[in-house]
Amino acid sequence: MRPLKTTLFLLLVFNILSMSFVNPPRWEKLGERKVAFRVDKDEIVVTAREGRFTALKLLVRNADLNMHRFTVHFNNGQTQNVEIRDRIPAGGESRIIDLDGKGRFIEKVVFWYDTQNDENRRSTVELWGRHNAR
Repeated sequence: MRPLKTTLFLLLVFNILSMSFVNPPRWEKLGERKVAFRVDKDEIVVTAREGRFTALKLLVRNADLNMHRFTVHFNNGQTQNVEIRDRIPAGGESRIIDLDGKGRFIEKVVFWYDTQNDENRRSTVELWGRHNAR
């Protein structure tokens, strides 16, 4: 009887582990902005059709960017303020920022930054959202 319990336990563990590989969290690009060469703020509007999100991250292209902070505006009127205070190199990305709640609709994200770099190039900031695994 003991081998049967062990076998059933191993099958259960295998099924749980395989589900996480079959349906991993999915990242979706929510928008991008080519940002000015100065201290400024911008926003990216997100539509409800894009779904609920559990986390965000920023990707930076073309030139380094000093990201100060951003505010996530949810469709229910609530906001979440996120302090970044980090220099993100061209080709790099921010840390993953978990959103409050279990998956929420985002209305827009407003971010504050500066692009003071030696090359006088403008950065492009991409906003990515992570969906729940299905």
